[in-house]
Amino acid sequence: MRITIMADGDRAEGAPAESEAEPLRFQRLWGEGYFEVPASERLGKCRSVKEFEKLNRIGEGTYGIVYRARDTVTDETVALKKVRMDNEKEGMPISSLREITLLLELQHPNIVELKEVVVGNHLESIFLVMGYCEQDLASLLENMQTPFSEAQVKCIILQVLKGLQYLHERYIIHRDLKVSNLLMTDKGCVKIADFGLARTYGMPPQPMTPKVVTLWYRAPELLLGVTTQTTSIDMWAVGCILAELLAHKPLLPGTSEIHQIDLIVQLLGTPNENIWPGFSKLPLVSQYTLRKQPYNNLKHKFPWLSEAGLRLLNFLFMYDPKKRATAKDSLDSSYFKEKPLPCEPELMPTFPHHRNKRAASTSTGTETQAKRAKP
Repeated sequence: MRITIMADGDRAEGAPAESEAEPLRFQRLWGEGYFEVPASERLGKCRSVKEFEKLNRIGEGTYGIVYRARDTVTDETVALKKVRMDNEKEGMPISSLREITLLLELQHPNIVELKEVVVGNHLESIFLVMGYCEQDLASLLENMQTPFSEAQVKCIILQVLKGLQYLHERYIIHRDLKVSNLLMTDKGCVKIADFGLARTYGMPPQPMTPKVVTLWYRAPELLLGVTTQTTSIDMWAVGCILAELLAHKPLLPGTSEIHQIDLIVQLLGTPNENIWPGFSKLPLVSQYTLRKQPYNNLKHKFPWLSEAGLRLLNFLFMYDPKKRATAKDSLDSSYFKEKPLPCEPELMPTFPHHRNKRAASTSTGTETQAKRAKP
């Protein structure tokens, strides 16, 4: 059976029209010969992408192109993400299958919504229909004339923590938290997006690829080669995001893994066995010569931040993953109970849409971030 690869649901040059498409035939499991799938059943239970009107392209990330689109049946505005099928010879990429499987099980106000999967004319033309969010935080931070106030920062982080608590209670690690993967609706609702690297985990933890999480948000245990990952890597990234929102610039903008570790040591001091049991036995420790830095410089970095705020940052930046703050710990922090109190989401400022500069704001979020951090 010959399959013609389609682009964005349109007919490829030289490909037959849909009504003239080659028969879809499968070899019989029992008996000899093939059976043919009727044209009316080629899409299975999935709707056709032709039921969506593409309004404009809003970004392109690692795992697909994203469009703002209108569902012609419901008149709802959605984000339509075309799954990349580059060089895929054995079906859908595993990253997309993982993302679809996870998102179909998740329902939370602070998690991006996967509404359904729709298909084009051919098997390689697959689209995810996502809830549409007007902005991503990376684009907002680049285009805002006035930075977020501390009350607004608390509102954002609280929503991220609620979404993470929901994920972590279900034994899901996001593994790619960063500002471009945090979306915001025009009602001030923040949603965690891009689940292409997300994984479920169990006890005991199984080895996973350590080179995950965009460099600026990567926990030290990942940089030092740990392969058994827990929710603590997401919490380190939350600390980086909180600090970035408070400082109005990235906290640890490393240019390489060596530079990233050095920036962490400059900020938090040199790790040792006393504060991080097992540190000296980490797989890549012998490859680095860490500078001798006995001080924690967070207070110097944020001299205006309250004691409660500094405690929360220090808790999120614990070297030992076992001692690092959980999402629940963070939600209970007194930082969110002191003035300025978090503003309500509906009172968050609204912004003009920067669609031409946005990272793929439904589930990829890498275009803007690529300019801001090395993956």
